[in-house]
Amino acid sequence: MINIPTRDEFIFSLKCFAAAMLALYLAFRIGLPRPFWAPLTAYVVSQPMAGAVRSKAVYRVTGTVIGALAIVILIPTFVNYTGLFALVIGGWFGFCLFMSLMDRTPRAYAFLLGGYTVGFVAMPAMADMTAFSISSIFDVAVARSEEIILGVLCSTVVHSLVLPKGIGDIILQRLDQVLDDGQQWVKNILTARQAETGSQLDLNKLALAITELRIMSTHLPYDTTNVRWTTNIVRSMQDRFSVLVPILSAVEDRLHVFHTSNSGKLPEEWQKLLDDIAEWITRGAENTDPGDAIRLRRRIDRFTPSINGESHWEDMLLANLSSELYRLVDACEDCFDLRRKVNIGLKGEMPPSEMRETKVSTMTLYVDRRLALSSAFATAMSMIVSCLFWAASGWPTGFAAPMMAGMYCMFFSTFDNPVPILKSQFFYTLMSSPVSGIYLLWLLPSAHSFEMLVLLLAPFLIWFGTYLAKPATAVKVIPFMFTVLATLTMFDMGSANMTSYINSQISQAIGVGSAALFMAIFRTASVDSLIQRLVHSIWNDITKLGEAVKAPSAIAVTVKMVDGISLLAPRLALATKTGGTKNPGFVAATNILSDLRVGLNMTRLLRTETKLERHHMSVRPVLERLADYYRQGKKSQDAATEELLHEIDQTLYRMANTESRLQQNQAIAALAGIRRDLFPDALPYSPSTAGDRKKDQAKKMPEIPPEPDKPATR
Repeated sequence: MINIPTRDEFIFSLKCFAAAMLALYLAFRIGLPRPFWAPLTAYVVSQPMAGAVRSKAVYRVTGTVIGALAIVILIPTFVNYTGLFALVIGGWFGFCLFMSLMDRTPRAYAFLLGGYTVGFVAMPAMADMTAFSISSIFDVAVARSEEIILGVLCSTVVHSLVLPKGIGDIILQRLDQVLDDGQQWVKNILTARQAETGSQLDLNKLALAITELRIMSTHLPYDTTNVRWTTNIVRSMQDRFSVLVPILSAVEDRLHVFHTSNSGKLPEEWQKLLDDIAEWITRGAENTDPGDAIRLRRRIDRFTPSINGESHWEDMLLANLSSELYRLVDACEDCFDLRRKVNIGLKGEMPPSEMRETKVSTMTLYVDRRLALSSAFATAMSMIVSCLFWAASGWPTGFAAPMMAGMYCMFFSTFDNPVPILKSQFFYTLMSSPVSGIYLLWLLPSAHSFEMLVLLLAPFLIWFGTYLAKPATAVKVIPFMFTVLATLTMFDMGSANMTSYINSQISQAIGVGSAALFMAIFRTASVDSLIQRLVHSIWNDITKLGEAVKAPSAIAVTVKMVDGISLLAPRLALATKTGGTKNPGFVAATNILSDLRVGLNMTRLLRTETKLERHHMSVRPVLERLADYYRQGKKSQDAATEELLHEIDQTLYRMANTESRLQQNQAIAALAGIRRDLFPDALPYSPSTAGDRKKDQAKKMPEIPPEPDKPATR
């Protein structure tokens, strides 16, 4: 069934076609040697959102310049050494792909362009080695760069001036949607009167939405609306959203403990406090005032139990709940304040200096270095083998094989398993061959004016262009459309014949097939391996926290680990749904939300460490045991795990039996959270048990008794 394009999709297609034809017209007027490079580039850069077009244009121009410089340096140096040339070109493609995969933002596009620009520019220029020279390769590099930049400029101008669609509006809608969802989840968690733990899936979705929002906001400075002036505020708001994920999961877990305890419910004053916090958050940014948050924090402080030597587990867990509620109020207040600032900024009433004052986290997102290396190696091998095949065959149009192999490897390396999509690309490439032949051999030679050329191209480009705006159909349309345009770029106007056309199509098909083959050999990764590598990366970050001397930013830690959750959640869901995992125990035991809470509480312990040491108390032994626990992949021996639990209990005991101070209360709350998250099934903390344990250890070492308030080891 053929889907009829919507009005927005048809307008987008018309804008793409207008930009492409403008670029083609100017290329003809300027006298560029391969004018079809310009409209091809115009289509590649085009995006439904004007801001995305402008940012992509910047990265494409940057990548094109880098690629042109690489051509001028590498090709003349190695062109006479076939084997070495193949290695250098393959290595360049692999290097550029690796760098792009290490940056999960649209900035990665610049590295991609730096890579396959070499293939698209240098390979056709080397088809006829009799006419090749150092000066000719320089001229070709300059000409291709001019054609590409011309297409970029035309696309940017058309999409920015003709009915521009701002990405800022989309981002603001996403922000408000995430805020609304967060408000609803807060209400569900705080007002539940029974034991429920069903919102973890919602929190995983929240983490995924936050990461998508963060990547989209990369385009925000290039947007055509006023929202671009509030970029820093929007990104800070995203950081606060990230903070909500561990807070909400912790609050939900602690309430679950109290709801399932012997009493079955919290004290009445606590439940009233929870209801009031939920009601305040539900009212939103426009219906709250700062005084409400202050009053809620005072009530939390008033209800927080005072910890002493006789305090039991419920008191300590309640102290942890209090600290999480305090942070929940802080995070929501920041979100409301930042949202109000965005509205003020949209009206142009906020001084630019105030917009820049908001701090933005700079923590990088998670990347899979092993996957990036294997993708780079597969791409390099595909290029090397294709180049050697081209050189050995002496095939004039064989240059299309390494050109297409490198491009398709680079485009689809971000997929967990690129082989299926590459197979479909191969199929659609073959399907496009008859259309390429009709245009190249029949229609274009009969076009005796630019107007006639536009009329010939319009039906094909406008109709298929409507499907570029939708990701679901774009995957199928792109190889079909772009293969036709790429075929036109290989030949001067009217210079093609049936023989050269058939050879070019076979060469392109070999290139796409080569990409699929080498990705299948070197770049296969099961969902199990992807899950385990990501989980171990997160555990490694927690290990570093236990070894750290200085506490890192809690927001920075949260942002990175929430990104990890956003990557992990769909893969865990896939592994569970398909039943294809070979390690169901590992998948079932994976609880990254719990690990995230542990990491944040370790950060809070680090923040109190210096002040605690002034009072002869230390949390360093606990941090070191936690680092060992995660370093061993949470697979410690039973004895070692028991020692960690006892170390936590003894530290809680020492702090509870000293004079109460603010820093001690914060450390006790953090330790209680760590104990609950790591040992949910352990017997509750008891001062008598922890005290007996400490006495037993003292009896074993009578010659060097430790001080009561000072740890025996550092």
